[in-house]
Amino acid sequence: MSLTRRDFARNSAITGAGVALAGSVGALATAPNALASDDTVSAADGAADARHGVGYGPLVADPEGILALPAGFTYEIVTYSGRTKLESGEFTPSNHDGTAAFDGPRGTTLLVNNHELKGPRAKWEHPVPLTEGLVYDPAAAGGCTVVEMRPDGRVAEWVGIAGTSTNCAGGRTPWGTWLTCEENSDKAGVNGMTKDHGYVFEVDPCDRRANRSPKPLKFFGRYDHEAVVIDPKRGHAYLTEDAAGPNGLFFRWTPPKDFTYGPGRFRKLADDAGVLQAPKCFDSGGKFVDDLSRATKIGTVYGVDWVDVPDRDARTTPVRKQFKDDEVTRARKLEGMWWGDGGAYIVSSYARAESPVQHDGQVWFYDPKRRTLTLKVLLGVNPDPSKDGAFDGPDNITVSPYGGLVIAEDGEGVQHLFGATDSGRTYPIARNELNIGTAEEPEYSEFTGVTFSPDGRTLYANIQTPGIMLAITGPWKRQKRS
Repeated sequence: MSLTRRDFARNSAITGAGVALAGSVGALATAPNALASDDTVSAADGAADARHGVGYGPLVADPEGILALPAGFTYEIVTYSGRTKLESGEFTPSNHDGTAAFDGPRGTTLLVNNHELKGPRAKWEHPVPLTEGLVYDPAAAGGCTVVEMRPDGRVAEWVGIAGTSTNCAGGRTPWGTWLTCEENSDKAGVNGMTKDHGYVFEVDPCDRRANRSPKPLKFFGRYDHEAVVIDPKRGHAYLTEDAAGPNGLFFRWTPPKDFTYGPGRFRKLADDAGVLQAPKCFDSGGKFVDDLSRATKIGTVYGVDWVDVPDRDARTTPVRKQFKDDEVTRARKLEGMWWGDGGAYIVSSYARAESPVQHDGQVWFYDPKRRTLTLKVLLGVNPDPSKDGAFDGPDNITVSPYGGLVIAEDGEGVQHLFGATDSGRTYPIARNELNIGTAEEPEYSEFTGVTFSPDGRTLYANIQTPGIMLAITGPWKRQKRS
């Protein structure tokens, strides 16, 4: 049933649109460059915040030059492209990206790790190996590996899927599998590819046999996928598209009637199964919103209608170009997603000249029950990304078992992992100190794949280039709202 503009306007008059909806995360703010918040704090004020129960204090420089952490925290390198090896003897592939952690057998933790490798294999020194039976397109360099963390400290790694392209983010399913997303929609014959790309694939970390003969889940559409989450109650899948010219879309997929979820069930669906839709948002006055960058206040609430995608496989026209500008709501750099608190957290990493309003990051919360999007995090344009302290360019995201969010930064200049508390204060968790540039012109790769272990004791995160998976431990604590 469609949520009409009139319905949303009437409900907003009662609930107060423009004010953050009640929820366990609340209205998150950013620091020090938030556009709208009275409760912000600079990452440089970590010591003062820690005394008030927010964050973990200032970051301490790493003598190894890899990862600065608060006092009392430590890290271990789990995999390192070109140094650690797979079970089969090849080096760990490069360009680590989206990651999720699962309980494995006999006390192990299994991590599925995307490798964002675009184009032909010859372009990359360490592509994902073409393991027999696990290859979709032998011309493509990307894929996923599965990393097994054993109780005795040993680490094993093997290929989960190969021959896919630009595996960026993705998402875990309620039944314990990983959906890996191709952020590339090259067709067969383009860039040396032998098959069409731009799809989602399912990877089972616990059952290697289930990953054989990879099948693209075409019902999710063919476009530059970024991330996906599954609503465990209603069955919908939500997906993001990282694209411009025009800006990308946020999608909802509704499964066929009587479809039952579970490992391997997606493989049995037809390519046109279910319904794929794009959002059409409107404000409390019933006015259509063309782009999410229009929101300039934390707590802004938009109602959401859903519009059917005409040709989800984009045979002649990219999906986002199948709509007129007044038919759907777009956003630039739609990136990471995470399901939590009964809805989907959705990142728009930044907006520049291609968008109505510029910003350096948004995090939205989609409430499927209310059919609303609420702006939770908003970063103003960072005036000097080379200086430590400001946060910009949120990308991968996770809901923390200690309250609030943990966000991987993919901005300009200095790169962080940072947290945001329920009440809106932000705080640094880590800083990338691995300079892949020069002393005169330093360069630091983005963080990716932020995810907690199933027991909540370890935070895993990746430095994308050259490709390093890190396990961070320390005195985690519940973050106060103050």
